[in-house]
Amino acid sequence: MFTIEQLVERAKNEGASDIHLICGLPPKYRLSGQLENMTQVPLTKEDCVAYARELAGREYDTYEEVGELDSAETIADNRCRIHIFRQQGVPSVALRLLRETIPQLETLGLPPAVMQLTQLHKGIVLVTGETGSGKSTTLAALLDRINHTRKDHIVTLEDPVEYVYKPDLCAINQREVGKDTRSFSDGLRASLREDPNVILIGEMRDRDTIETAITAAETGHLVFGTLHTGSAADSVDRIVQVFPEGLQTQIRLQLSMCLEAVLTQQLVPKKGGGRALACEMMVVTDAIRNLIRSGNTPQIVNAVATSAAIGGQTMDQALARLVKMKVVERNVALHYAKDAEYVKKHSM
Repeated sequence: MFTIEQLVERAKNEGASDIHLICGLPPKYRLSGQLENMTQVPLTKEDCVAYARELAGREYDTYEEVGELDSAETIADNRCRIHIFRQQGVPSVALRLLRETIPQLETLGLPPAVMQLTQLHKGIVLVTGETGSGKSTTLAALLDRINHTRKDHIVTLEDPVEYVYKPDLCAINQREVGKDTRSFSDGLRASLREDPNVILIGEMRDRDTIETAITAAETGHLVFGTLHTGSAADSVDRIVQVFPEGLQTQIRLQLSMCLEAVLTQQLVPKKGGGRALACEMMVVTDAIRNLIRSGNTPQIVNAVATSAAIGGQTMDQALARLVKMKVVERNVALHYAKDAEYVKKHSM
């Protein structure tokens, strides 16, 4: 049986993003989006318990009681996000390898207009996409740019803390849900008494958190948050639908005034291996504020498609551009597209 350090070292050296340890299967890692075996020897129940005990440490009793446990730590000189969970009575481990250093914004393949988001002083910026689409990395790069260019106070609420910032011009407090605060909503309410300029909310997952985030933005704070949605329009609908029908008109009005931008990310297979970032960017204009207020979210995609002059682009425009740049095969782009006909027509 390989040690956790050996597995992480190998995964890091080969460019893998995740490691999976499951009873009855060999250790697996995710390379370019695909799961591959790290060895041919299946893990026993005893192996999985040993891995879980080592990774959980003093929290193993909590895992035993609850059935899952989240944490983050540095293993083999690599920061890792760890999730231990019980399946069929046996521990399994999903381990995400985080970048050792926070990357520069310019290196991520984001639309150029993203750089302007670090100059905002109030409002809400959402980074959305499915699990593993690079949301945490984008947010870390945005906050790190602020850290090196502004004299502000940054408060983060994370579950768990992933990237650890080295304060430069900014004062930074990183709070972990479950350890430093009871919940995202509790930590967010408390943060408003901590004199922050910038607040990062790891996940806007409930009404209480979303309501407090909107209040924070309205009272002059810059709020970054994440949602698991596939487009800017979906993000607006998801936020509004968290609230009962009688409050939705009011929430649309508040959101239309404080939402500044939505980035939606997908990682798509590149030619020759690896993955490229395809990113939709909605810069909120007066026209889009009117669409949010009136509930005409289906029309948002058209407004984004025609906002290239201010840096906006749809996911399909991003995919077509990757094909034109010969980064991604056309059939791959079509698979990830919302409107395959558009991508087919505009990627010639």
